[in-house]
Amino acid sequence: MKLGVIGGSGLYELEHMSKIKMHKVKTPFGDPSDEIGCGTLGGSEVFFLPRHGKGHRILPSEINHRANIFALKKLGATHIVSISAVGSLKEEFRPRDIVIVDQYVDRTKNSAGHSFFGGGIAAHVPFADPVCPELMQVAYQAALEAIAESGKTSKKPSVKLGGIYLNMEGPAFSTRAESNLYRSWGMDVIGMTNLAEAKLAREAEICYCTIAMVTDYDCWHPHHNSVTVDMIVANLRANVAIAKNIIAKIAAEIQRMKRKCPCPDALKSAIITAPDRIPDSLRRSLGPIIGKYLPPNNKGEE
Repeated sequence: MKLGVIGGSGLYELEHMSKIKMHKVKTPFGDPSDEIGCGTLGGSEVFFLPRHGKGHRILPSEINHRANIFALKKLGATHIVSISAVGSLKEEFRPRDIVIVDQYVDRTKNSAGHSFFGGGIAAHVPFADPVCPELMQVAYQAALEAIAESGKTSKKPSVKLGGIYLNMEGPAFSTRAESNLYRSWGMDVIGMTNLAEAKLAREAEICYCTIAMVTDYDCWHPHHNSVTVDMIVANLRANVAIAKNIIAKIAAEIQRMKRKCPCPDALKSAIITAPDRIPDSLRRSLGPIIGKYLPPNNKGEE
């Protein structure tokens, strides 16, 4: 098992990895957000990618999600843990709490960038349960342990198992009307990045889980200031050590996972294009994703 880690706002490196090598991975979809650090953590091979690039130079709507997930697949990642800053849409999800997300709602305008397919090959993966159930449980236990070890004696963050992540477009934060609309829908947290990762990880047959770090109450809360970058950064910095400890614990546990979840076979019945109608160029470029499902073509190529 190999663990991919996508670091969000405030988490741009994992300094406790050993034997680190940096890889600039080429993909059919362009460049990932940054070079990927490959090393060892907790006895597992770990790949770390900063979602917004080092120095946080990439807007949410500019992230090349396809390149990011494809690169991690190409390196051999079987699992991906995504650390994400989110706003809370419910009173009980307080700033600095942690939510192990299990559902997503899409409010973006870039669905074409949320799939590896198209351009001559069609596939439709099951996505009713978009988070790997096994990895979600491991992440939850790791978060509980990391908080218990954090040393804080009062106002410790809590961990919520399950929550709905509304993926807005950005880069501006919500209007108050939007925030209240999302609350009326029963949404739990709001962010700008994770839905695309979850969709692409499923297509790539990688187990995926979002660890959402609550930084603010969005702008709906009558007794809290509207969300600001300073507020987000302050709360992220307060939780960054906990996030790194969570990742280390997941890395230590991942080798004991059996992968009995449906994630490794997500494409088994998803590709509907006749194999002989798939262009050779797509066979080659999408080889790491679809290769095991395609018979040799008429030229004897895989």
